[in-house]
Amino acid sequence: MFDFQEELRKLPDQPGVYIMHDASDAIIYIGKAVSLRKRVRQYFQPSHDEGIKKKQMVEHIARFDYIVTDSELEALVLECNLIKEHTPKYNTMLRDDKTYPYIRVTVGEEFPRVLFSRQIKKDKSRYFGPYTSAGAVKDTIELINKIYKLRTCNRKLPRDIGAERACLNYHIHQCAAPCQGYISREEYGKKVGKALEFLNGNYAPIMRELEERMQEASEVMEFEKAIEYRELLGSVKQIAQKQKITNTDGEDKDIIAMASDDTDAVVQVFFIRSGKIIGRDHFHVRVGSEESTGDILVNFVKQFYSGTPFIPKEIMLQETIEDIPVLEEWLTAKRGHKVTIRIPQKGLKEKLVELAAKNAKLVLSQDKEKIKREEGRTIGAVREIENLLDLKNLNRMEAYDISNINGFETVGSMIVYERGKPKRSDYRKFKLRTVTGPDDYASMHEVLTRRFLHGMQEQQELREKQMPQEVGSFTRFPDLILMDGGRGQVNICLQVLEELGLHIPVCGMVKDDNHRTRGLYFNNVEIPIDRHGEGFKLITRIQDEAHRFAIEYHRSLRSKSQVHSVLDDIEGIGPARRKALMKRFQSLENIRNATVEELAQTESMNPAAAQNVYDFLHQPKE
Repeated sequence: MFDFQEELRKLPDQPGVYIMHDASDAIIYIGKAVSLRKRVRQYFQPSHDEGIKKKQMVEHIARFDYIVTDSELEALVLECNLIKEHTPKYNTMLRDDKTYPYIRVTVGEEFPRVLFSRQIKKDKSRYFGPYTSAGAVKDTIELINKIYKLRTCNRKLPRDIGAERACLNYHIHQCAAPCQGYISREEYGKKVGKALEFLNGNYAPIMRELEERMQEASEVMEFEKAIEYRELLGSVKQIAQKQKITNTDGEDKDIIAMASDDTDAVVQVFFIRSGKIIGRDHFHVRVGSEESTGDILVNFVKQFYSGTPFIPKEIMLQETIEDIPVLEEWLTAKRGHKVTIRIPQKGLKEKLVELAAKNAKLVLSQDKEKIKREEGRTIGAVREIENLLDLKNLNRMEAYDISNINGFETVGSMIVYERGKPKRSDYRKFKLRTVTGPDDYASMHEVLTRRFLHGMQEQQELREKQMPQEVGSFTRFPDLILMDGGRGQVNICLQVLEELGLHIPVCGMVKDDNHRTRGLYFNNVEIPIDRHGEGFKLITRIQDEAHRFAIEYHRSLRSKSQVHSVLDDIEGIGPARRKALMKRFQSLENIRNATVEELAQTESMNPAAAQNVYDFLHQPKE
């Protein structure tokens, strides 16, 4: 049970991002804070009012989580990345991806330009950012172009050299006019190099120059110029703010760092996808006092990547470990492409590792007991099931359920748990195609056949294309299948697997007369299970989740079938015309009272359709 008062007391007085979860553990809100302690506490103060929407959100919070950052800027960018990744219910969602601007240097051109960009494209350009102020980015680009006299035109150079007259920028001394051949490619390249040096972080020369110009303008009482230089200086300072939450290389990386004491360690993993931190996870590790950081990390890397479905291109660690070449070879074979393990020593990558270590230390000091309980509920519960069934390396479990009412709209559900936690992105729904009537066995046979045939076909396609077996809901098969029933359901599943030539352990969740799980049916034996153990609780959660997901899908189909209008029964009236009629006349009664001419004047209607509506609504009642 999440203890709000205790967790609120633990909040750090540092910048970061907070993540609100509901009772089903779904993320419902993500926010940033200059001080996590002050901001998150505000939500739970009776006197605090942020409007109806936030009030409704607070009522649904079952727990919260947070990630500490080094600055408010980093919190802002991380908040944006996480909102895009998780699309929480109570966040205001942007309609497009134009969130933060970048500076683009077209180094692929012979005479490069410095441009404003909202996107990173896979071209030969170099990108810098993201930045939080579009105005500051535009001011900085203008400043760079003025100081280094770089071109801003779209002319194709050197093809168009001399084709047209020099533009105004040349005449006001803001462009070196490479379009006229007034500057060589080498000299122009030196200017671009200085601009790149500035964008890489060497801001001191320009800031010094702007300060000197500002002082000179003030001394001769040219205050408008002094203000202009001051504003440009402010823009450069905004650009100079370093943030490491988003990188422009667009690569997939895992950042791994840890904190430990004599008996416990917390390993923090930041997941960077397409250059952005999209999430994190932490793991509690029981350690001996003699184990070094390197020992703990190497064991963690082996265990984590033996079970995790996705392996990134690069793994960054806080400290060197043994057997890096062997581990890289193993990970490369699993991924199908080169994997590199790095221990960054400087720059943004080192800062990212430091940030992960900072979060790990915070978790270790504040959340040790909570993590132990969570590990018991998830990994510990999986270990109990492994021992009970005498299985090894149990990571992914899939459960299936069938839902119908007297055979109406029979549907199947597939839910997935990995490492004891639901993986909702891999959940799938099945609308039955070949079964009519309430036949659960036949329905389950169809669902399982479709699921595994689809997976086998996708695997074959990937092999033919010589592509890595990227993990999806179908391409990756489970380590254990859980059936919501006993012998009958298990035998149906085993039959499907035999027909397809697959070998996957299948376990039935056997219920008592009160519809409560009393044991597991495995290898033709009913195995009793400790009802007070974490393994039993996990089995119950999986069973309930499969049932909930199937019923939810069935309910949505029933609702759609019940949304039916009298107008749907009229020949020539489809969704567009029905919508147009309701929009104009507001009610069926008003449509009935309209003349044929009035009906025909409705958008998308014609005289024939209008006559059909009129005749249908005025036909004599039997």
